[in-house]
Amino acid sequence: MEFFSLLSSVEFLSAFIVLFAVIDPIGIMPIVLTIREKGKKIVPIKAVFYSFTLMFLFFFVGDRILNLFGVDINSFAVAGALILFLMAIEMILDVEIFKDSAIAANNATMVPLVFPLLAGPGTFTTLLSLKAEYATINIFVALLINAVVVFFMLKFTGYLQKLLGKGGVYFTRKFFGIVLLAISVKLFTSNLLHFIHIMSDK
Repeated sequence: MEFFSLLSSVEFLSAFIVLFAVIDPIGIMPIVLTIREKGKKIVPIKAVFYSFTLMFLFFFVGDRILNLFGVDINSFAVAGALILFLMAIEMILDVEIFKDSAIAANNATMVPLVFPLLAGPGTFTTLLSLKAEYATINIFVALLINAVVVFFMLKFTGYLQKLLGKGGVYFTRKFFGIVLLAISVKLFTSNLLHFIHIMSDK
């Protein structure tokens, strides 16, 4: 019960928005349509299951992996904030900073959809960055709701694109880019202050 007592609507909403902006299900709609136009099959339930299983696993054991390299969660959060900052710049300015060097041709569900589009370095970094700020229950619920949203967006990609139109997709991407930029600055400053406090106490 103590675990659920940490559930906060503010933290949940913040975590949900960050993850939604990073996963960017609206932004990947054109990619999904292109994949399907080439005759490749995408199974929404499998894509969501595989990608969010990877995220859950990394969320719970990612910090242990970091410990093997002598990196603490706050240091990773600062690095993660910089990655989020660059991702936000991509979304806002329509520039390509992160490039995928290899994409398998015969498995559109796993590559590129599951990795790196849904569960890639950006989402892994974001999860551990959020872990330094919010209670686990709030991130867990935010991730679960995002999984549901992504499933329906993959299921009804064509319909949603027609509903929003090119202008709607463009506006939504820019809006979440700005939100992501603001949150990356918050993550950077809050964790940087953590190091400053540690140094001042010595």
